[in-house]
This record gives sequence, structure tokens and C-alpha cells, in this order.
Amino acid sequence: MDQDLKDRLLLPPRAASNGPHRRGKPAAPGGGGGGGGVTIDVHGLKKRGGGRRSWVRVDAATGAAEAVEVAKPALMRRLDLPARDLRLLDPLFVYPSAILGRERAVVCNLERIRCIITADEALVLRDPDADGGAAAEEAVRRYVDELQRRLVDRADDLPFEFIALEVALEAACSFLDAQAVELEAEAYPLLDELTAKISTLDLERARRLKSKLVALTRRVQKVRDEIEQLMDDDGDMAEMYLTEKKMRMEASSLDEEGLQGVAGNNAFGASVSAPVSPVSSPPAPRRLEKQFSFARSRHSSFKSSESSQYNIEELEMLLEAYFVVIDYTLSKLTSLKEYIDDTEDFINIQLDNVRNQLIQFELLLTTATFVVAIFGVVSGVFGMNFEGVAVLKVPHAFEWTLIITGVCGAVIFACLLWYFKKRRFFPL
Repeated sequence: MDQDLKDRLLLPPRAASNGPHRRGKPAAPGGGGGGGGVTIDVHGLKKRGGGRRSWVRVDAATGAAEAVEVAKPALMRRLDLPARDLRLLDPLFVYPSAILGRERAVVCNLERIRCIITADEALVLRDPDADGGAAAEEAVRRYVDELQRRLVDRADDLPFEFIALEVALEAACSFLDAQAVELEAEAYPLLDELTAKISTLDLERARRLKSKLVALTRRVQKVRDEIEQLMDDDGDMAEMYLTEKKMRMEASSLDEEGLQGVAGNNAFGASVSAPVSPVSSPPAPRRLEKQFSFARSRHSSFKSSESSQYNIEELEMLLEAYFVVIDYTLSKLTSLKEYIDDTEDFINIQLDNVRNQLIQFELLLTTATFVVAIFGVVSGVFGMNFEGVAVLKVPHAFEWTLIITGVCGAVIFACLLWYFKKRRFFPL
């Protein structure tokens, strides 16, 4: 009895053929349970988002480039990067330009260049399946070639991370400036043509150009804001000195090994020396622990004081140079937007002028219609067959009536025009 009740209350087991949840074809109308929808390859998106991605690795020492495939979790463990930083580089998402300085890497998302820069290497993301895959591949190839050329012909003492960042900034600024120049070459002749002759086709082209201009200005403004934000924050710029931090960490590890060796020798000497009173000196383990704690505190204080005294002038000058370039591009786009606004104002003035002329012409027609209506009244009176009217029997009465009516109509029309001019309805 209890077993039958339990079997009725429990849900039936899921079929063995049911795999993971997947939205597929819509169910049949009588199949029950189901509405259909657009087929979404959830597992494919999940595989692309968390699977292995293709990167181009550029070695800092030799400048050699090689194609590697690294999974996202492995990259997070290797570089101590959070998932939100790698999400900025994911082609599945649309994020604006960003430059992030972390403890062991610099994450760059600058237009078509998505890379992770460390003190030893640069990883440039390749995604042939993304929108504009051929152009993105060409941008990655140019970036790698330019980075290799600068590493071979290195003439200054810039660290590797600054060279890679400079190449990325140069690629982004050049790409945005080229788009701005192309937009200017297309926009200015069109706007000049619009000022001469207004047409529906030119207005539609101008609308599309303005949409492109707004989108490009937003992208340029974002790159400019990122560079300006870095220049305004000394801490963010100090985080990007990866080579110097690596050298300091290696030097501090050597110092710690030396301190451990000295502490070990002291402990060994204490163990073979003559016994002392336990009251006068603490045990050897306690003294060793004190030495270690003192060494750690001194090393941490030294590290914090040195990290606050990075010479950030080198990076600041580099960022300032490309800030000037991107600011010039933004000023060109701003001038183009102002020219478009001025053209729109000029077109609106022209349209208002045409509209005013039409209103004036309509007013003149209305006045002339009123004068002509007087003749209609006269003709209506003479068209009726009245008997006993002496005027109708006078010779040439109809001609004189037309003359008098015409003179009266001309006087009325002149008076109306004088009134319109006095009230400044339109200049005459």
C-alpha cells in the first residue's frame, strides 16, 4: 500500500536519451509542453566562450612569434587575471576600448587589437570567426610585425611592456585617424553640394554619414578618456611597470634566501655553542621566528616605499604623445560635426525662406481672389433679368460699370498691399 502511494506521488524518471538542455526545433502542435523558438546553439556558444582560443605569442627577449592555443582558465591561473578582465578581450562581447594595469600583466582592448602584455611576452588574440575577420587578421599581423621590428631595432631603454603598449596605441590611433580622414573626404563635398542644391538622396547620405560620425566620435572619445585616466592616476601608471616589478621581486626573493641562510647558520651556531641560561636568552626557535618576522616587515616596508616612488615620467610622456594624436583626431571629428550642424542650420534657413515665400504667394493669391470676386458680384447682378431697372436701359452702362469696378478693385488691392507692407507680413 505504501509502495503504491509512493510510486504515484513521485515524478517519473527522466528518459535516458535526454541530454543537456538545448533549444531545438519547435514541438508539434499537439505534442504538449512546448512552444518553439529560434534554435540557439548554447553548447557552441559555451564552448567558444570558455574553450581554447588562438593567440599569437611574441617573446620579449628574441622577438619570435608563434601561434598558441590557450584556454581561458589556464590563462587566468598563469597571469593571475580575473575573469572580468579576460571578458574585455572576448569577441563574443562588445566592450569599449580599455587599458588595465594589473600585478603581472597589462590588458589592452584597443579597437582591433586585443592583447595581454607581460614582462616576458605579449599575447595577441586572433579570432577569424569574428565580424570583419580578414581586417582583424590583417591588423593582428601588422601589430606583430611592427612589434618584432621595434624589438630588433630597439634604440632606447624602454621596457618590453611599454614597447608593446606603444605599438597597440599607435595601431589604434592610426586606425581611428584613417577612418576620420575617410569620413572627412566623403562628408565635406556632400555638405557643400547640399548647400548648393537640396535633394532627397543627398539628405539620406548625410544622415548615414552623421550616424557614422557619432559612432566614430564615441570610439575616439573612449580611447582618449582611457589615456587621460591613466595619465591622471600615478598608481595605475606604476602598476604598468612590469619589468621593474619583476626585477624587484627577483631581488627580494634573493634577499629572503640570504636571510634564511643567515638565520640557519645562526641557529646551527647556537646549537653547537656552550649552553646558556634559559632565563637570559630565549630559545632558538623563538629567536629564529623573530628574525624572520623582522626580515619580512623590513622587506614589505621597503617594497611599499619603492612602489610609491616609480619614475612614471617615461610612461607619462609616452601616453601624452598618443593623447595629443587622439585628441587631434577628436578635434577633427568635432569640427566635422559642427560643420554638419551648420549645414543643417543653413538648410533649415533655406527651407524656412522657401516656406515664407510660399506663404507670401498664397497671401497675394488670396488678395487677388478677393478683388476678382468683386467682378463676380457685378457679373452676377447684370446676369439677372430684372425688369424696371433704369440702369440696365442706359446705353454703355455695362462698360462704365466694368471700369468703375476695375478701378475700385485696383484701389482695394493697393490698399491691402500697403497694409501688408506696413504690418511687415512680407517685404515688397
